[in-house]
Amino acid sequence: MKNFPMFLKMAGRRVVICGGSEEAARKARLVLKTEAEILVVAETLDPELQDLVASGRALHRAHPDASCFDNAALVFVATGCLDTDVAIADMARAAGAVVNVVDRPDMCDAFTPSIVDRDPLVVAIGTEGAAPVLGRAVKTRVETMLSPRLGAFVALAGRLRGAVADSFPPEARRGFWEWAFTGEAWRAHDAGRERAAATLLKEAIAQGKAPKAAGHIALVGAGPGARDLLTLRAVARLQQADVIFYDRLVDPEILELARRDADRVYVGKEVGACAWPQDKIDRLIVAEASKGLRVVRLKSGDPTIFGRAAEELSAARDAGIEVEIVPGITAAAAAAASLHTPLTERGETDSLVLTTGTCRPGDAAPAHGWLARPGTSIAFYMAVEKAAEVQADLLGSGAPAGCPVDIVSSVSTGHERHASTTLGALAETLRDTGLPSPAILFVRYPKSLACTASSQGAAQNVA
Repeated sequence: MKNFPMFLKMAGRRVVICGGSEEAARKARLVLKTEAEILVVAETLDPELQDLVASGRALHRAHPDASCFDNAALVFVATGCLDTDVAIADMARAAGAVVNVVDRPDMCDAFTPSIVDRDPLVVAIGTEGAAPVLGRAVKTRVETMLSPRLGAFVALAGRLRGAVADSFPPEARRGFWEWAFTGEAWRAHDAGRERAAATLLKEAIAQGKAPKAAGHIALVGAGPGARDLLTLRAVARLQQADVIFYDRLVDPEILELARRDADRVYVGKEVGACAWPQDKIDRLIVAEASKGLRVVRLKSGDPTIFGRAAEELSAARDAGIEVEIVPGITAAAAAAASLHTPLTERGETDSLVLTTGTCRPGDAAPAHGWLARPGTSIAFYMAVEKAAEVQADLLGSGAPAGCPVDIVSSVSTGHERHASTTLGALAETLRDTGLPSPAILFVRYPKSLACTASSQGAAQNVA
């Protein structure tokens, strides 16, 4: 480490920005988040800098002199002229200021880090000027890890530190803060219930002890496969989890986002197999949460779309355990994106149906005939093995054989495959291509096709 990272107190101190360009304006945006006095030194100013001066938030001088750098904590030099940059940097250093010359790392006393701002929590990421693009990429990843509400909760905790010190002996304070930032209070605040979070913290302080950790279950949508299609909230829950229950359709790369010390339990299900019956999974997730653990039930796609969420929600509620649903990108949406085809199209398909080709053993087969309506897009889940039945139901209910069909297997993964066909050739296409499950079958019955079919029928009747 060649550079020592440090946070500077800025209240009552000056930051000088030499230059009036967009680059100078970008530095001003950073400094605006502090309490520093801003002085911009340049003959002409970018419109954004002009506004800062006009509003009184920044001072302005046309030309630099030694007095510009009085009480300056930091000086940014961004004139774009090497000779001018050198002269200003020398003048600033003579006044005792720390200097950053934009895009000239060999002339810098300090480097501007990439910043993740959850005031009062601030994360600074630096590469010692070697790879600023990489620093910004790391910043993006950290941004996904930290809730936008985290700063406000940290500020609340800061206001309560004195009360905690009065109510807890030193050896008990760490346990209280661990509970505060990982338990019910933080979850309430993160969900937007700030008043409830504050009440939980204050009640614990009044009692002089941290409550016993309450278990929590999150039914998390893992999306269709690709790790970068997870939501930010899904990533956060994985990183908070003590134990994760996942199935065969969850990409192993997604599990790499979880805490290293989180337990991972495979509860995979194969079509037609019952190695992990649903009631056993229900009992397990409830048992783990009853120990005070944070449990994630990780499901492919979205938990509420053919994900058996109802049984798990019911089991959690019956046990009195807090439960939440974290939505995921469902396979139909991902498949449409991969095909560059909208799920609905104005004037052609104004209804979207998500349905399944497979029900529980012993249940009646799904009724698909009523879906054969003009203007409808139908996404069939778990229907590869039932394709012939789906085809017969729709054709038998009046859907034209020419309805376009797309089959997308293992969408968003490295094994993704795709075939286009028609409703009349659906079963044959699947036999010929051998596209495996998991797959989405898209059947579109556009209004224009219905009109064509009607016209042809009328012509035949006339003949």
